[in-house]
Amino acid sequence: MKSNRKQEIIQIAARLFKERGFNAVSMRDIAQAMDIKAASLYNHISGKQEILATLLLEVAEEFTLKMNEISSEMLSPLKKIERVIEVHIDITVNYSEHIATLNNDWMHLEGSALKTVIKMREDYEENFRSIIKQGIFEGEIKPQHPEVILFSILSTLRTLYLWNEKRGKMDVNVLKKDMVSVLINGIV
Repeated sequence: MKSNRKQEIIQIAARLFKERGFNAVSMRDIAQAMDIKAASLYNHISGKQEILATLLLEVAEEFTLKMNEISSEMLSPLKKIERVIEVHIDITVNYSEHIATLNNDWMHLEGSALKTVIKMREDYEENFRSIIKQGIFEGEIKPQHPEVILFSILSTLRTLYLWNEKRGKMDVNVLKKDMVSVLINGIV
């Protein structure tokens, strides 16, 4: 369990990373945003790498957990895709600053944390791809290239945090209903 102070450091860093990007934020910037001395941060956290790893692993683990749950459910492939979209929306709404960092700054991770995040992302995409292929095989989904379907859905979901913030944060239930409809049924 993270200390409250460590969690506060991570939350403030997440906001700053989203606003400025990982490289443009220093430990001094984080300390200033918290109104404490930079040296005090090191009582709770080893540095920016630990902050970045904690942020990214937290959200990547949430995606992994939910995808594993959906993959193992006894649902049709189409229903699983709907659930993946809904879960992605929930995670994006609840972790918008983490999502920004995951999308924009993951490549700044180092060592085992980088390998872990890449593996989790690859596994997530492979699970999603398998669901799509199963849907095509069962005739629930038009026989289109699974990579195009995967890219179309994920590229939309991965940028949702930007769009939703710009539009004034739509109601999550409206997002789920309408995005599932548009991403699965198209606009015709």
